[in-house]
Amino acid sequence: MLKIVKIVDLSLPLNIDTPIYPGDPKPDVTVATTIEHEGYNLFNLHLGTQTGSHIDAPYHFNNQGATVDAVELKQCFGNGLVIDVSHKQANEAIVLADVVGFAEQLSRCDIVLLKTGWDSTRGTEAFFTHPYLSLEAADYILSKDVKTIAIDTINLDKTGGTQFPVHQRFAEVGGIIAENLAGFAAIDFEHPLISVLPLNLTACDGSPVRAVAIQAQWSADNTYSA
Repeated sequence: MLKIVKIVDLSLPLNIDTPIYPGDPKPDVTVATTIEHEGYNLFNLHLGTQTGSHIDAPYHFNNQGATVDAVELKQCFGNGLVIDVSHKQANEAIVLADVVGFAEQLSRCDIVLLKTGWDSTRGTEAFFTHPYLSLEAADYILSKDVKTIAIDTINLDKTGGTQFPVHQRFAEVGGIIAENLAGFAAIDFEHPLISVLPLNLTACDGSPVRAVAIQAQWSADNTYSA
């Protein structure tokens, strides 16, 4: 029997103040109906596909890549490895030396989480001057057959430029990128199960997600107790 011990929310609150990549559609949440007038509460949502905590499907940077509805869901759920790079400073690259020491763990994981701690700067200009993944480090992670990567910054590449080398590399190989996540510091247990499951949006480049880390235990006891 699988027992769920703990679930850690890795998602940003999604509202009109949720930070977005510069130039992306701004989220808007308005009341559509109310119990007092129509008998039920309902809201209008206006979101970009990359709003809040989200994943990028390969199509985001490759016209021949899979759209988010065609992504294999097993790429969005699996064994996670948290790599602590919280020592990185503003606009500093996460380089090969930061990940090469995790060779053995990478061979046993499905999803890598890069913990920068930069989600703590949300609401300030510093939020957009985050650490980012170098192409060399990305290629090393991909060489270990890990094709899903998550980060607690708004962009896996450097924000503010016109080059997206890591996004393009992941798109080339059918990889998945999860960005604008948060709360990695709360993963205080080993071997987390990570879920970044997207909405089933037809022919889109990405989707908001409710990302979580799950602490689970297997038990030989098949009896259920509340």
